[in-house]
Amino acid sequence: MTEYGRGPGSQPWHPEDPLYGDREWSGHRTVAGQDPYAQDPYAQEPYAQDTYAQDPYAQDAYGQDPYGQGAYGQGQYGQDPYGHQQYPHGYPQDPQQQHQQPQWDGQDAGYPHQRHPQEYPGQDGSYPAQGGPYGGTDPHDPYGGQGAPYPAQDPYQGQQGTQQMPTVPAEHQVPRQREAPEEPPARVDDEDDHPFFTDGGGRGGADDADDADDADDDAGDGERSGKKGKPKKRRSGVACLFVTVVLVGVVGGGGYYAYDFWQTRFGPAPDYSGEGTGRIEVEVPSGSGNAEIGSILADKGVVKSSGAFVEAVEDSGKFVQPGTYTLRKEMSGAAAVKLMLDPSSSNALIVTEGMRDATIYAAIDKKIGLKAGTTAGVAKKEAKNLGLPSWADDNSKIKDPLEGFLYPSRYSVGEGAKPADVLRKMVAEANRNYSSLDLEGKAEDLGLKSPLQLISVASLVQAEGVTHDDFRKMAEVIYNRLKPANPETYGKVEFDSTYNYIKNQSKIDIPISEIKQYDNPYNTYFYKGLPPGPIGNPGHDALKAAMNPTSDGWYYFISLDGKTSEFSKTYADHQKWVDKFNKQRTNNG
Repeated sequence: MTEYGRGPGSQPWHPEDPLYGDREWSGHRTVAGQDPYAQDPYAQEPYAQDTYAQDPYAQDAYGQDPYGQGAYGQGQYGQDPYGHQQYPHGYPQDPQQQHQQPQWDGQDAGYPHQRHPQEYPGQDGSYPAQGGPYGGTDPHDPYGGQGAPYPAQDPYQGQQGTQQMPTVPAEHQVPRQREAPEEPPARVDDEDDHPFFTDGGGRGGADDADDADDADDDAGDGERSGKKGKPKKRRSGVACLFVTVVLVGVVGGGGYYAYDFWQTRFGPAPDYSGEGTGRIEVEVPSGSGNAEIGSILADKGVVKSSGAFVEAVEDSGKFVQPGTYTLRKEMSGAAAVKLMLDPSSSNALIVTEGMRDATIYAAIDKKIGLKAGTTAGVAKKEAKNLGLPSWADDNSKIKDPLEGFLYPSRYSVGEGAKPADVLRKMVAEANRNYSSLDLEGKAEDLGLKSPLQLISVASLVQAEGVTHDDFRKMAEVIYNRLKPANPETYGKVEFDSTYNYIKNQSKIDIPISEIKQYDNPYNTYFYKGLPPGPIGNPGHDALKAAMNPTSDGWYYFISLDGKTSEFSKTYADHQKWVDKFNKQRTNNG
């Protein structure tokens, strides 16, 4: 053996041993899972070897002091399970690994002596007091007898006697070294090392001092855990707050859209309550549906939502006409519909389809509270200043230049209103509707001289037609009769409505002899072609029919019940319907 000696345990050699590093020694087998040649990170310290890596039969340092009475006196480790007494330089092995240790064969490879305690007892059965690490001081001992882990001489060749093992001072006790712990399972909150979740920089002032203390604590923890100098990760409060705000925003936004989705499809429409306040004028264009009208009212602040208005209209079961309405702000949908449907509760003036100018003038006078005939006089005097299109009033024989330009709709006419302003508003509505159609191009296609003649045809269709379904047939009758060479009328329109317009009446049964004898430019029984101008104010449907007539060959028509019309292509067929009409009248008379 060397002068440093080797024990049967698994402790490493002293660095100054001449055979230190000799890996050919195979005196005992290695415990499974341990590397006998792995260099301990504390190998530079004479006492830095882990106590658990030394003697296979040593006790855990947490269980009992390896230098106390229990290890070398009469304690439980005085005799190992294989019949070997503990050696003075051996340290207890973790009991959990005792089952992994091989049995000793009693031979210590590389040593000149058998190390069995039975061969070297003292007279009293104790170990030698001289020459060992716990006896006298050896001049060759580099540790001066102060608890060196390896004896300078064979501990069994010294003096014999009974002497108790001294306790190693605390400063020379060898720190215990555990096996490398298994890698702990990764924590969810430690998986992300992104700087977003850690404090990436120093903090001034007192925080730096705290960081320094934390660094010292971390260093200590590192020595015990095997993780040297790894700094703690810190959660950033700002980052956590940001994540929380984002999550709350996402959840809140999703909740809002879910509520909005349910509210718009299944919930009641937002609505005001009450009759509203103030006064506001709202114009509803012709052809607008309930939803469009509701949107206009909502934009003006009259109702809270279009849906509230639509629901109120549907509940009423009535139709809201286009026109100008005087309403109030923040009305409930039901209150708005009630005001728009009840002329007596508002300043509404309704111009119906086919209404003549003379009737409209009288209605304006009554609404404003003026003397009868006031508005008619203003119309005659101010006709050129009310906004008529350039192609209007193109015939010197026109009775009223505004005829056909006071567009059917609903208008607000309150106390103090001026007739000229009301008329101007009606003309503007006609221009808006007419400008949306290619009247000039369509008039030319139909063989008419001007857009005004197209308006005149529409006024005749509106006056003679009973239903919208027969408007197109009525328009064809007019165009067929206008043809100079037609074999039925030879260019005369022959409508009773033109005679009624002249007389400002609305009769049905007029003697033909009376009509044919009346000389007037508007009398289509007396003159060929169309009258000088419109005989009323046609609506949208009549105008569309005049622009797109049928082509079935119709020349005649008659209404037997005042609700429907019967059309014929020849005078003979038409006479049959006339005879039937006369018979019904006789039977009813």
